[in-house]
Amino acid sequence: MQWETVIGLEVHTQLTTQSKIFSGASIAFGAAPNTQACQVDIALPGVLPVLNKGAVERAIRFGLAIGAKLNRTNVFARKNYFYPDLPKGYQISQYELPIVEGGHLSIQVGDAEKTIRITRAHLEEDAGKSLHEDFHGMTGIDLNRAGTPLLEIVSEPDMRSAKEAVAYARALHTLVTWIGICDGNMQEGSFRVDANVSVRPVGQKEFGTRREIKNLNSFRFLEQAIDYEVRWQIERIEDGHKIQQATVLFNPDTGETRAMRSKEDAHDYRYFPDPDLLPVKLDEAWIEQVKAGLPELPEQKQARYRERFGLSAYDAGTLTASRAMAEYFEAVLAALPARGENAKLAANWIMGDLSAALNKAELDIAANRIPAKQLAGLLARIQDGTLSGKLAKQVFEAMWNEGGEADAIIEAKGLKQVSDAGAIEPLIDEVLAANPKSVEEFRSGKEKAFNALVGQVMKASKGKANPAQVNELLRKKLG
Repeated sequence: MQWETVIGLEVHTQLTTQSKIFSGASIAFGAAPNTQACQVDIALPGVLPVLNKGAVERAIRFGLAIGAKLNRTNVFARKNYFYPDLPKGYQISQYELPIVEGGHLSIQVGDAEKTIRITRAHLEEDAGKSLHEDFHGMTGIDLNRAGTPLLEIVSEPDMRSAKEAVAYARALHTLVTWIGICDGNMQEGSFRVDANVSVRPVGQKEFGTRREIKNLNSFRFLEQAIDYEVRWQIERIEDGHKIQQATVLFNPDTGETRAMRSKEDAHDYRYFPDPDLLPVKLDEAWIEQVKAGLPELPEQKQARYRERFGLSAYDAGTLTASRAMAEYFEAVLAALPARGENAKLAANWIMGDLSAALNKAELDIAANRIPAKQLAGLLARIQDGTLSGKLAKQVFEAMWNEGGEADAIIEAKGLKQVSDAGAIEPLIDEVLAANPKSVEEFRSGKEKAFNALVGQVMKASKGKANPAQVNELLRKKLG
């Protein structure tokens, strides 16, 4: 039987406020346990929550960015469940009237573009954290995270493979960091993904029974977890078993998922409006103010790069993978004349040599060692013929390791490309005299022999001869 995978994601994005969603306690990462939990966070009797306006503003920003409906009146509810790291015995969240409804996000998987619908995004507080590793036979509770502001973003079950799920998660990660509502640090828990996964026979309209994989904090783990879960569900069904709705955890060491508990439905949480919090009313003037402050969004920038610079969808998507990357690309172009003509050259160097150097050094583009103006200086020397592609790589390496301007490095290391026919012709004559067999093979129709001769000339020039001129002069001499 042929099977179809159905995936929906719930993403918890930690908002970039300075304090918690209902208290003034700090949300800075790395503090000693329970040093950032105030009376509201630990639910002392008689304390009342006060909504953080900054969290609401960031939710509005997200809703506008995905083309969603903003509920002008939205309500906080109590989500009731009992767990040691939940001091109140309930979590303040939003249910029937969330702040954001609808919207969409476009993803690119290979050459295919797809739109993923977003169901809703709602504000809520995070729970604390149970600590098992440092206690023998006991569990420690750290309430520093209790009350941390989250925007939970829920997609429709529109994804049909682990790769699509990763593409959507990456696009969402780019967007929330781009508009400044989340720092995107997955290692610190700022961006956590829950994946709802089910399978069904191809052609069947009804969804299969889903299992939710909780708290995936890397894109690699997200892909591995979904792939394993899909294989496991198909094997279970084909062996005659039924899938039971459950919450599961992914073990990166084994690459397997395992059931943690049976999965609750919404009614199990007994949602009801929180009597301590008034409904939130969004003012139209405030919404317009937030809209005016939005930057050009990734999708808009991609469209502009494709239309104005003629870049491919892949190139445009890669260059807008982060706002810092896009700003660097545009800064390089701004430092070069005839910007449209230079776009592909700049894109190739940024996505190629520069990205490779950043990956090797485990650096982000924001920590790049080569300022945009310096890279532009290198590209200008490629364009005016001062450098060949091979020599440019040597200059780039020196810029990365030692710093400095391209012109100074070219001068100091004697890397200027030789384009003088009078200097190249003697080298060609020497190569032809030393390689009569290759000359004979070329004249008998073997093109590979010509390439071998070009290589010998370039070697004789120590890589400095202009390859285009070498080709032209060599063909003339060979008749």
